[in-house]
Amino acid sequence: MKHVPMRSCIVCRQVKDKSDLLRIVRKPDGEIALDVTGREAGRGAYVCKDGECMGAMAKKRALARAFKQEIPQDAYDKLLREYGSLGAHD
Repeated sequence: MKHVPMRSCIVCRQVKDKSDLLRIVRKPDGEIALDVTGREAGRGAYVCKDGECMGAMAKKRALARAFKQEIPQDAYDKLLREYGSLGAHD
């Protein structure tokens, strides 16, 4: 049987298949971005692909908790715009 990597959503804390989550990465230069490939260098955090967790991410300051640093509101806004352009809403 093939191993399926599991990850937790930083907003709702549900454990799901890695493929069912979106990876958000803090790159070595400090930039926060969606990692659509799942292989970008940097510290990663996972969020459910549905709009509820993406929308609640900024309200709950989930990235600040996951990355253990303050994340500016414009970074959350940028992530939501990138998410909207993906068209991957479940």
